[in-house]
Amino acid sequence: MSHTQPLAGRTAIVTGSSRGIGREFVLRLAREGANVVVTGKSETSSERLPGSIYSVADEVVAAGGNALAVRVDVRSEDDVKRMVEATVERFGGVDILINNAGALWWETVLQTPPKRYDLMWEINVRASFLCAYYALPHMIAGGWGHIINCSPPITTEATPGYVAYMTTKMGMTRIAIGIAAEYKAQNVAANALWPATPIESQATINWGADKMGARDTWRTPDILCDAMMEIVTSDPQTCTGRQLIDETFLRERGWSEERIEAYWYTGKRPAHPMWIDGRPGSVMV
Repeated sequence: MSHTQPLAGRTAIVTGSSRGIGREFVLRLAREGANVVVTGKSETSSERLPGSIYSVADEVVAAGGNALAVRVDVRSEDDVKRMVEATVERFGGVDILINNAGALWWETVLQTPPKRYDLMWEINVRASFLCAYYALPHMIAGGWGHIINCSPPITTEATPGYVAYMTTKMGMTRIAIGIAAEYKAQNVAANALWPATPIESQATINWGADKMGARDTWRTPDILCDAMMEIVTSDPQTCTGRQLIDETFLRERGWSEERIEAYWYTGKRPAHPMWIDGRPGSVMV
């Protein structure tokens, strides 16, 4: 392992990585030495959805990294299987899987059409299962692996306004902790990772302040990237089966309050933060 690039020689797949948080994960993983697989449905950029799998892969290559762009609809088992096969053919294996692709709908039950619920279930839960199903054999064969599902800790509290959404996101967490228990002996770790606040991304930008709060209540993607790196640079035996909140985990790993406060979008804590991590006053879990 390189001291300057701790992920040198590792290969990471990040779903939903043509923009937003997925793109940030890819760029950070590549900077830390990993071969990266950029996935998503976007092959061209648009005003509402800037960026594509190819533009992100080009960014990685321009910075001296190794990238493979693969068009994937994570609802399609065939697409997911081809994604993993293409990764193994190009880079020789799969070491890290980040299930970042997601469908978001923050509405009450009667404002959630059944088709919208089906879409969330397919993209959030089923896709996380499919990607793990096809990536796990290669991690087991390599004797090392990390799976991260971008999902919140499980709670028995009600989540009014997020009922349909949270059934799918907490389903992702169940997949992560289940895989952790089933494959720890094979040195494969699985964890759930969730932000304490909304994160600046195309999703928060497009949904707007009515749902996501004002920008000064967001944090930058750097906080999730730093938490992600703390996970994937850990021995799989020592960090697995956990339901992690970004800031809490970073404190555990030695981050100072000054460093954590610096993640706010404006560089300073807002007067009224928007918490989505289940603490008293949280709007979500």
